[in-house]
Amino acid sequence: MSDHHHHHDHSGPIAIGDTAARVVVGLLTVIGALVLLGTVMLWPDKQHIDIPLPMQNAGGGAVQTEAGPVAMQDVGPCGSTSIGKVFVEKPEPPRNNAYTCQRSLITIESGPHQGNKTLFEIPPGPGQPDLRAGDEIRLVRQTDPSGTPMYSFEDYARGFPLTLIFVVFVVVIVVVARWRGLRALLGLVFAFAVLVMFMLPALLDGKPAIPVALVAGSLILYAVLYLAHGVNLRTSSALLGTLTSMVVAAVLSWVAIEITHLTGLSEEQNTNVATYLEHVSITGLLLAGFIIGSLGVLNDVTITQASAAFELAAIDESASRREVFTAAMRVGRDHIASTVYTLVLAYAGGALPLLLLFSVAGRSIRDVLTGDAVAIEIARSSVGGIALALSVPLTTGIAVMLARPFGQRGKQVAPPRRARHARN
Repeated sequence: MSDHHHHHDHSGPIAIGDTAARVVVGLLTVIGALVLLGTVMLWPDKQHIDIPLPMQNAGGGAVQTEAGPVAMQDVGPCGSTSIGKVFVEKPEPPRNNAYTCQRSLITIESGPHQGNKTLFEIPPGPGQPDLRAGDEIRLVRQTDPSGTPMYSFEDYARGFPLTLIFVVFVVVIVVVARWRGLRALLGLVFAFAVLVMFMLPALLDGKPAIPVALVAGSLILYAVLYLAHGVNLRTSSALLGTLTSMVVAAVLSWVAIEITHLTGLSEEQNTNVATYLEHVSITGLLLAGFIIGSLGVLNDVTITQASAAFELAAIDESASRREVFTAAMRVGRDHIASTVYTLVLAYAGGALPLLLLFSVAGRSIRDVLTGDAVAIEIARSSVGGIALALSVPLTTGIAVMLARPFGQRGKQVAPPRRARHARN
C-alpha cells in the first residue's frame, strides 16, 4: 500500500457516503428543531415566588450578608449586651461571669456599617464555628423588632480560595488540552446557564420534569459535544448515541421511581422544598436529577466509543463493519467496567455521612439498603449503569455505520510484502 493510504487526518471526519451523511445531519437537525420547540413551549413564565421562610430576614426579605474578618478571638466571660450589635471601639463588658465562651470581635468591612465592629459570643458545642483571629467570614445583617441593626455569623468567606482553585483548574485544562480544553470550558459555562436560566425556573414553574430535563439535557449535549470535539461525523455519532441513551435513562428513572415508591423526603433539602414550595413535585426533582446526573458519564463513554470506531476504521481500511464493531466493543467493555466503578463510588462517596449514621443505628442491613435515602442512591447508580452499558453498543453501532457506511466495503489492499515472499 502506498504511503497515501497510511496517513489519515484523525481530527476530522472520514469520508463517507452521501446517504449516511444526509441521514445523520437530517436526524440531528430534526432532533435539534424539536429541542428548540420544546424549549419555547416549556420556557418558564415570569412569576413572583415568595422567599421561603428559612431564607427570609426578619423583615421578610432576602437575607443580606456583609464581609468581616475576625479582628480578635479569645475565651472569657460571656453575656455582653453588645452581642451582634454595631459599635465603634469596644463592646460592653458582661454583667457577670456566669459562663465562659469563645468571644470574637468582628470588623465590618462592607455595607452601611463599614468600619464599625460587632461581637459574637459562641458557646462550645457540635456544629458551632471555631473562629480564629484573621478568619474571613460572612455576616448576616438584619434588624430586630425595634429597628436596631443586628449581625450574626453566616459562613466562612470562600470567595478568594474558590476563585484561586477555579483559576488553577482553568489554566491546567487549557494548558494540557489547549483550544479543545477552552472550548470544553465554554460548554461547561453554557451547561450551567441552561440549568440556572431554564431548567430550575421551569421546574419551579411546575412544568413536567421529564420533558424539562430532556430538553435541558439535549441543549447541553449539543453545545458541549460540538464545542469540545468539533462539528464532524465522529462527534455527531456520539451525540446521537448520547441523546438516545439519555431517553433510555429517563424511561428507566421513571420506572425505578414508580416501582420503588421513592419519595425523596429523606433528604432535608427535598423536605424544605415540599414544605415551602408546595407546587414543585419532589418526584419530578428526583427524575430530573437522575437524568441530568447521567449526562456526564454517558458523554464520556459515547465520545470514547465513537472515536475508537472511527480510529479503527481509519487504521485498517480493509476491515469490515463487523470487525470494526467487534474491536471497538472490546474497548467499550473495558470502559464500562471502569466507569461503573466510577459511577457507584461517586454516589457512595456523597452518601458517606448517611452510611456512617446508619452503621451505628443498630438496624439490619436490609432496612438500611431499602430505606428511602440509600434506595435513592442505589436506584440512581443502577439507572446510570444500565444507560451506560446500553450506550456502548448503541453508539458503537452508529459510529461504525458512519465510518463504514452501507455500500462501502473494505478496500481491497495488496497483501503485505512478507506474505508475498512467503508465497514465492
